[in-house]
Amino acid sequence: MSLSLLDLWTVHWELVSRVDTVLLCSLTAAFYYLWGRKSQRPLVVCGDKFGDFLQERCPALSEIFRPTPWCWGGRLQTVLCFLIKSRPHVEYRNERIRTADGGQISLDWEDNDGSAAYPQASTRPTVLILPGLTGNSRQSYVLHAVRQAAAHGYRCVVFNNRGFGGEELLTPLTFCAANTSDLELVIQHVKSLYPQAPVFGLGVSLGGMLLLNYLGRKGGQSGLVAGLTVSVPWDAFKSAQSMEAVLNWLLFNKQLTRGLCAAVRRHRKVLEKVVDIDHVLKARSIREFDERFTAPLFGYASCADYYRHASPDWKLPQTAVPVMCLNAADDPFSPQHAFPLSLAKELPNVALVVTSHGGHIAFLEGLFPRAVGYMERLFSQFVRAVLEHPLDVRKACGLAPS
Repeated sequence: MSLSLLDLWTVHWELVSRVDTVLLCSLTAAFYYLWGRKSQRPLVVCGDKFGDFLQERCPALSEIFRPTPWCWGGRLQTVLCFLIKSRPHVEYRNERIRTADGGQISLDWEDNDGSAAYPQASTRPTVLILPGLTGNSRQSYVLHAVRQAAAHGYRCVVFNNRGFGGEELLTPLTFCAANTSDLELVIQHVKSLYPQAPVFGLGVSLGGMLLLNYLGRKGGQSGLVAGLTVSVPWDAFKSAQSMEAVLNWLLFNKQLTRGLCAAVRRHRKVLEKVVDIDHVLKARSIREFDERFTAPLFGYASCADYYRHASPDWKLPQTAVPVMCLNAADDPFSPQHAFPLSLAKELPNVALVVTSHGGHIAFLEGLFPRAVGYMERLFSQFVRAVLEHPLDVRKACGLAPS
């Protein structure tokens, strides 16, 4: 019995269809297998009592973090977060305060006067937000943090570093991760306005370095009730090395250096009094920029000297408030081998939270990760736990009631 041409054609497409179905099923199975391996509970390193408090008050720590399935790698998470993350609308009230050297600091406030939970401004908790390198109050991660805090009834204030956020530089002094004098002035100012209101600090990337360096320097006199850092570079040397890897340099280092040089160029008339601007503008990496600009501007003998003072890892034992630090193991800015895991385990007031994936200030989850993600959820839970259970958290951290 012979087959017609039509029969042969039909058999051919049935075989192709079956092969395609098998291939699709195989790819789907592989996809979910790999995604399952990427999805893990975060590693939480802290003292037992602090850990018990966090497990009770921050359920996100017990959940499996499932990174966006089409966006696993740390570099991809970092880039796409910048490109696709939504920017909630926030109306700020701007305030400028003067420094002892004649400089100017810009603060953006979200007063949250309509807060039902804290109708009295004098006792309404304040969340102080420190953006990352070249960042300001308009970054997506800042806007999301403000919205999360405002939903709990808290007031927010964003500390914009000198010369950024559209502000003019009045004196030849900018900012660096090791110099905490401007942050101390801002906290003193906030406390003078609302002496009865607790202040919580949120530091992101370089802002996290600044926050930890401040907490380590001030100890029990910081004026803050607690702190949270996100994607902090723990060791400035190791971060610089990671950022100078070829792909990281092309994707991140080069662009950030351009942003820093653009800020220097914008304030050239003020800064050329103290540094060689043309030499600075030839910098091709953040390390070169710090060697030519940051280190000499702040009186350091070299970039290496500055990086030693800027690295916050060795200052953790001097902190005297509850501190949570969120990092991703695949962060191209902050390599995993620099995380102070063993040190955090020994400290009663420090919790280091490490997700297997998440990149730098990203932590994207869900198929369409434009809105709230893991980073925002953990911040929301921790800030509420600390501000609404102050005695419990201090007891868990072995600290005397404030």
